[in-house]
Amino acid sequence: MKVLYYFDDEVGNFIYGLGHPMKPHRVRMCNSLLKNYGVLDQLEVVDGSSVPPTIEEDISYFHTEDYLDFLKTVTPENLNDYLDLFIGFNMGEDCPVFEGLWDYCKLTAAGSIIGANAINEGRNHIAVNWSGGLHHAKQQEASGFCYINDCVLGALELLKNHYRVLYIDIDIHHGDGVEEAFYTTNRVMTCSFHKFGNYFPDTGNFNDTGHGVGDGYSVNVPLNEGMDDDSYITIFKPVIDTVMEIYNPEVIVLQSGADSLSGDRLGCFNLSIKGHGACVEYVKSFGKPILLIGGGGYTLRNVGRCWAYETAIACGYELDPKLPDWDEYLGYYGPDFSLVPSISNMENQNSKEYLRHSTEKVVTMLREKVIACSPAISNYTESPFYNAPNPCYSYDGKQRKKELDMDRED
Repeated sequence: MKVLYYFDDEVGNFIYGLGHPMKPHRVRMCNSLLKNYGVLDQLEVVDGSSVPPTIEEDISYFHTEDYLDFLKTVTPENLNDYLDLFIGFNMGEDCPVFEGLWDYCKLTAAGSIIGANAINEGRNHIAVNWSGGLHHAKQQEASGFCYINDCVLGALELLKNHYRVLYIDIDIHHGDGVEEAFYTTNRVMTCSFHKFGNYFPDTGNFNDTGHGVGDGYSVNVPLNEGMDDDSYITIFKPVIDTVMEIYNPEVIVLQSGADSLSGDRLGCFNLSIKGHGACVEYVKSFGKPILLIGGGGYTLRNVGRCWAYETAIACGYELDPKLPDWDEYLGYYGPDFSLVPSISNMENQNSKEYLRHSTEKVVTMLREKVIACSPAISNYTESPFYNAPNPCYSYDGKQRKKELDMDRED
């Protein structure tokens, strides 16, 4: 079964603005490497022509009508007519109005919806959308370069055919928009590893664990500057092991933001591309279906290499350490021209004691608050509503415990 790979060349044409750190062109650089390495031949490639005609309706399952109407109608030419709405929808320097904004929103969101649908139908075990992973967008406002939260939309699509969805986020920024969307449900567990403390979006502390039925299903691992490969995997593996053991998800959404790499323009971690990819490889080792999506990443030469490497991991293809000489963007990757560039010598401010204490804290929370799932409870397919994830995807904990008790008696 081939890995589904969503790429639309049009995404690379959109420009947030001169000097803006978010550059959609990065997905073109990744795609060029995949083409020249020969990886595209191993993938089932789909593009914007596969965008479902219901895409606007699909987006409205999560985002509010007034916010979507604004995104559909505002343009650089008429934005002065909408200035009174900018504060309410959190538009501005980080989230500017640019040419083709609504088309960009539809194209990036479509990849995650198409991928989730392919997984639901059993056509693909892994689906990739590097133009997605825009995890900061809220139900009725933009945030952190993100307008439409394709992570939430992908999870909602997966909930149509799966009882439990696990969302993992290895972007350097906290996945606040996704956590907020599912904060009161146990149908989706969110698990975010991120820089915390005087760092956008200033959320995601240990004690942010969910509310009501969702208490325990928001997992946060706050980290300090300088995280390197060894430190990251030291905390990543035991946390993910515990999540998989207790929550037993049926499907995984993995947000693989590349701003946690060493040398990122906005980041302050020190992960190598191999260390970042090791997380993808470890999640893949559990054998669950995966929707693999992009996210942050603002040093273009590193983003392209990272996502090409992780696409190869997804489909089991080994890449040559030396980049193809004929790649059209080869000049970006100098002076080393290698797949895995060296990391910096920045100080790692995450002590072994801090990592040990953090791991224990998160694992203890999971064991105390999350009811261990029985494999017998699966394939919950009735989803009457999709536009209000917090109440409608929550599942009554007492009823769930009753079913578990019945399973044990059997």
